[in-house]
Amino acid sequence: MTRRPRRLSSAAEAVLEVMLEKPTDAHYGLELMSRTRRPSGTMYPLLRTLEQRGLIGSEWENIDPSQAGRPRRMLYRLTGHGEPARAALRANRTSVRPFRAVGVS
Repeated sequence: MTRRPRRLSSAAEAVLEVMLEKPTDAHYGLELMSRTRRPSGTMYPLLRTLEQRGLIGSEWENIDPSQAGRPRRMLYRLTGHGEPARAALRANRTSVRPFRAVGVS
């Protein structure tokens, strides 16, 4: 039995769209939260899920926290320069039927 790919949530779509604006750049959680207007309780579990699905990868920022004056950030990047994310968004959008109001012409 083949498993159907799971659909992306609207929050996942929003994160991928932000990341696809500059597919080779690294993004950090607070930036993504600000740009998508999603809370941390949504964002960080979502980033883990996207990473498990192979759409993004993560790594710790390579800085000296004492010199930067702040803690290191976990940086997230699209895998394969964004192609898997683009394909996932395309598949997600084509599987959704457009809304059609009943009785409205």
